[in-house]
Amino acid sequence: MALAPLFLVWFGFGITSKVLIVFLVAFFPIVIDAIVGIESTDTGKLYVARAAGATPLQLFWRVRLPNALPAIFGGMKVAITLAVVGAIVGDFIAAESGIGRLLLSANGNMDTELLLAAIVALVGAGLALFLLMEGLEKLALPWHISQRPEDRSRSAG
Repeated sequence: MALAPLFLVWFGFGITSKVLIVFLVAFFPIVIDAIVGIESTDTGKLYVARAAGATPLQLFWRVRLPNALPAIFGGMKVAITLAVVGAIVGDFIAAESGIGRLLLSANGNMDTELLLAAIVALVGAGLALFLLMEGLEKLALPWHISQRPEDRSRSAG
């Protein structure tokens, strides 16, 4: 967020600076979760794959990356909601139109109804993007334990 004014100086008031702000806000949760996921690969799986003759590239694609995907999707779900915040920050700083500019204008005019409507729209957009990411996760990771239906017989007793 602190780099947003600098991006405006470097890239101007166009869409490029706003896209870079959104990218920067969303980038780090994904990268950090990807690294955590890759490094948390069970060493037993790595030993078995190495014993089967897997190359380092095969270890990555067949063992480490599938192991990291749940963490990566977790980072992507956090990042997609932060991207909405980044877009608002970009609008706050350098927009002539957009929902961020609408929020500033409604706040300055003490227009509570418009302010609340804009906030509800932002919450809706963030929620829709989060649910979209969750749907993609279900499609990509049908094998993961988080996607299995809950066993109701154990929780009832």
